Amino acid sequence: MAASRTSSVAANCLDKHATLFRNSLDMKTSVPSQLGVATSSARFKYEIKPMNKASEALFALNPVTFRYKKEVDPEGVPQFGLVAEEVAKANPDLVVRDKNGEIYTVRYDAVNAMLLNEFLREHRKVQEHDAIIAQVKSNAAKQEATIARQQKQIEALTSGLQKVSAQFAAASPSDAGLEAGKFGTGRIRGGGPAPQRVNND
Repeated sequence: MAASRTSSVAANCLDKHATLFRNSLDMKTSVPSQLGVATSSARFKYEIKPMNKASEALFALNPVTFRYKKEVDPEGVPQFGLVAEEVAKANPDLVVRDKNGEIYTVRYDAVNAMLLNEFLREHRKVQEHDAIIAQVKSNAAKQEATIARQQKQIEALTSGLQKVSAQFAAASPSDAGLEAGKFGTGRIRGGGPAPQRVNND
């Protein structure tokens, strides 16, 4: 019952808006049933170009809750939307004026198109950021692989050097023995007296 009453109030409110709109605007159309319907085909458009930053006007808008005056909606149903005068300050192209040039309503269809444009712009930014992050992660993984490979090469080289050093140490006499051998050989070859053994008894 409550849902039916709300629907009835909404329909009545829309009818009143439509009547006020038709009475206030100099609308001329060859098809009366299409009053207020905007054509979307490219056949009816020119200077078509990307919206780009034009949609940034949305950031200056201030959504509000409100109730229509009694002559518009006697039931005073809570509404959600924008105030046309405030919208005009952000972007005059987002409002519709009556035949006297007075601000009448907001072009909510244009606002929706701007919202879509801003969503797509943010989506592209997110995609770009994701691509950058993926590239950074890829580079980091490659660097880690390179570092790991170099570490293995260093470990292999160190192990090889240790083996060579051990083999060299095992195959060579001690430094003391090597020096003594050199001294004895030198004395004999030089014709000097043989070393004398001293007895301290």
